[in-house]
Amino acid sequence: MSQDTFISFPSPAKLNLFLHVVGQRPNGYHELETVFQFLDYGDTIELSTNNLNKDIDILTPIAGVKNTDNLIYKAAKILQEQVSFNCGVKIKMNKILPMGGGLGGGSSNAATILLALNKIWGINLPINKLAELGLALGADVPIFIHGYAAFAQGIGEILTPINPDEHWYLVAKPDCSISTQDVFGSAELVRNTPKLLLNNTSSDVTKQINIQSCHNDCETIVIKNYPKVAKLLAWLVEYAPSRMTGTGACIFSRFNSENEALAVQSKLPEGVESFVAKGINQSPLIDVINNLANE
Repeated sequence: MSQDTFISFPSPAKLNLFLHVVGQRPNGYHELETVFQFLDYGDTIELSTNNLNKDIDILTPIAGVKNTDNLIYKAAKILQEQVSFNCGVKIKMNKILPMGGGLGGGSSNAATILLALNKIWGINLPINKLAELGLALGADVPIFIHGYAAFAQGIGEILTPINPDEHWYLVAKPDCSISTQDVFGSAELVRNTPKLLLNNTSSDVTKQINIQSCHNDCETIVIKNYPKVAKLLAWLVEYAPSRMTGTGACIFSRFNSENEALAVQSKLPEGVESFVAKGINQSPLIDVINNLANE
């Protein structure tokens, strides 16, 4: 890649179609069972290699966040240090995913950086190694590294590929942000939801998981402490099956068609951010990385 030539990479959102907290480890980390699915909607990151020095230049900083605290900086740095790489990179990002929404924006950004720089820097670490590096940045990063919808266990790093139905979703967020740390630190959080009884020898885990009969253990805590989330969820369930993703504050409502989702979106109360997107079982980033490899 020539100097100051930028290549664009998608950084998609994810949904937790359910989220069960099934235990807690002695180190404080929570044992989870969840299904991740991607959305055809997300941030965009543009990268240009810098062969003059090892600088990691973020050209579009996030207000109130030091560049060195930004996950995209940390992802580039951890990859650079892993292989003692001597090139740098210039980074531009179009950030449209809300922070504190439960859509995995920061984790997705970090994964995009790791996958993209691994390719354009010519490092070519295997996917499992990138996922290991990503896990040090956040529990959700490996799902974006692997790039397929999955049933996740452990702290989110044990992934089994599945193929849930690809519905249309209205994703809505009230005017508030929620700290994941606060939710998982709450004494009121249920931490003993029974594990799903799955036949691990079966080749089709998808058919064993009834997503609609599952739930989000974090939802009770959030709607108790965030009235805006509680009010929006109560409004949305009148129109379609609706559930909070991750630790919130975003709520997703399931529809069979884009037009149905758009119709409800047009009725949303004032002050609610929203978008309509399709659930997809493969990250759009995978195609971009593969096409880049073939050029």
